[in-house]
Amino acid sequence: MKLSVIIVNYNVKHFLEQCLHSVYKAAIGIETEIFVVDNNSVDGSAQLIREKFPNLHFIENKENVGFSRANNQAIRIAKGKYILLLNPDTVVEEDTFSKVIGFMENHPDAGGLGVKMIDGKGAFLPESKRGLPTPWVAFYKIFGLSKIFPNSRKFGKYHLSYLKEDEVHEIDVLAGAFMLMRKETLDKVGLLDETFFMYGEDIDLSYRITLGGYKNCYFPKTTIIHYKGESTKKGSLNYIRFFYNAMIIFARKHFSGGKAGVFVFLIQMAIYFRAFISLAKRTFANIYLPVFDAVLILLGFLFITPYWETVHFGKSDYYPPEFIKIVVPVYIVIWLLGIFFSGGYKIPVSLYKLVRGIFWGSISILLVYSLVDERYRFSRALILLGSLWAVFSLVLFRLIFHLLRIKKFRLDTKRTKRIAIVGHSKEAARVKQLLESTQIRSELAGFIALDHSDRGQNYIGQLDQLSEIIRINRINEIIFCAENISSAQIIRAMLDLTQLDMDYKIAPPESISIIGSNSIHTAGDLYVVNVNAISKQSNRRNKRIFDILTSLFLLVLSPVILWFFENKSHFMGNIFSVFKGKKTWVGYISEPGLFENLPVIKNGVLNPANLFAELKLDAEKKSQLNMIYAKDYNISTDFEILQKGWKNLDI
Repeated sequence: MKLSVIIVNYNVKHFLEQCLHSVYKAAIGIETEIFVVDNNSVDGSAQLIREKFPNLHFIENKENVGFSRANNQAIRIAKGKYILLLNPDTVVEEDTFSKVIGFMENHPDAGGLGVKMIDGKGAFLPESKRGLPTPWVAFYKIFGLSKIFPNSRKFGKYHLSYLKEDEVHEIDVLAGAFMLMRKETLDKVGLLDETFFMYGEDIDLSYRITLGGYKNCYFPKTTIIHYKGESTKKGSLNYIRFFYNAMIIFARKHFSGGKAGVFVFLIQMAIYFRAFISLAKRTFANIYLPVFDAVLILLGFLFITPYWETVHFGKSDYYPPEFIKIVVPVYIVIWLLGIFFSGGYKIPVSLYKLVRGIFWGSISILLVYSLVDERYRFSRALILLGSLWAVFSLVLFRLIFHLLRIKKFRLDTKRTKRIAIVGHSKEAARVKQLLESTQIRSELAGFIALDHSDRGQNYIGQLDQLSEIIRINRINEIIFCAENISSAQIIRAMLDLTQLDMDYKIAPPESISIIGSNSIHTAGDLYVVNVNAISKQSNRRNKRIFDILTSLFLLVLSPVILWFFENKSHFMGNIFSVFKGKKTWVGYISEPGLFENLPVIKNGVLNPANLFAELKLDAEKKSQLNMIYAKDYNISTDFEILQKGWKNLDI
């Protein structure tokens, strides 16, 4: 066996499907075995593997055992001369495997190899090549010096940013998203250290490879897409804790004496420093806009009040100082609360929600005004003038900031995507139909053919004219049909168009998903067939409220109704499981293959089949019931199922 490809998956089914399609293409002509180790995903990944990729080696864990342990499970039984650890959120080129194996065959001193990686918009990912995070290298990275001086050999060692990204180099650390290693190297230096649950294991193994007398190489002669859909977002407190604690484990393991102490001290300082910065940024992000609005409204009152006093009463000090110092701030707080509860502070900005919040805030102020003692009733006119000023000033500044392209102030214009589909006419038509079945606001600009031989309906050009097509047709998103176009062509096109602000998606063959990622900070953008009414935030919230209220109701009545159930412990266990969010009262009919591609919900105590307890339902009818439940969800359906199936609440 020449190559063993190992993929650890955790709740990224659609990415995994796309990755495996590219892996199978890259494995043509190479004796390859493929392992997928699933860490107890709940998104239907297991069903996907069994139905679409039955020939690979599938290891299904019953819990999330972490990245290192899951990879080791497969490495121990792998038979390949080379072991490739590959992330599920990647796409490899058709010749990636042949090129990297060829390089390793010609360089027997190379123990590990990494490749050039780009994100979902075609931008180079700096972690493709990294240096060893020694105490000083870590210090430069933590405090931003590596970012300020990327071309410095002293400060740029973390990402080796002074090395050219298109040349082969010897490096210290391989990226865990694509780590190709000799089996004999792993037999000598050992497998991944399972002390590392998430992050740091790639650094540790890379370091041990060099200690074993081998070289780690950066090989940019092939490129892969790495969507980087991590479960922990960078900048979050969880990411900071996991990542830097992994660095502490690494330091204590490999650095001795004072050097380890210095490293651990720096890392601990970094945890507090980055946590403080993260918390400060989050706090500032939440309060700066309301504070700005409050100041803007207050400035308006400082001009409006004396003007109104002069016009209406003939003097500028008619109202007592308490009006500006106490009453106006109370008005402002009520307006800000109105905007907040109306959704006016959500991103992207909605001017409608902003004005609606001010309107309801004004109504609340006038109601309070009518109820308080006359001594505190100053002027309805000033309330109305203040409302008009708030609407005018807040809307005006948001429009100005939107025109200045400040991200936090981008208006919710619900821009229609102008999309072009690249592929042969038959597959492009299928993807078009799939796109029309989603909730995405889109306009199809046309199809882009791969060559002159396939000019179907709505043809607007061919692949080698892509840049010109985009500019002339004002296209802002490209969807590639993976059945017709190679991963290498997709990656080349993305690299050629990096100067354009384009979004890219890939439609795997025979799939109901179109997937991509516009940023390394997002887990991915997914277009799926519109059967996801139950996945709407409002429906999920209503379903959860229904579960909690029903659990409380049954708990209160349990001393009486408990005696109607044969399995009393299961009945009480179900109440507490639903209350804790581990289950839901109504879920899908949970038989294998009956809810693939449906939005993920918790396992249910009851299911839609309880509506037809007297009938014998075959697999097709059960699947249809699941589909209808997901597509046309209504809280009244849950109530009806609960009413008819209550005798099964102890199952």
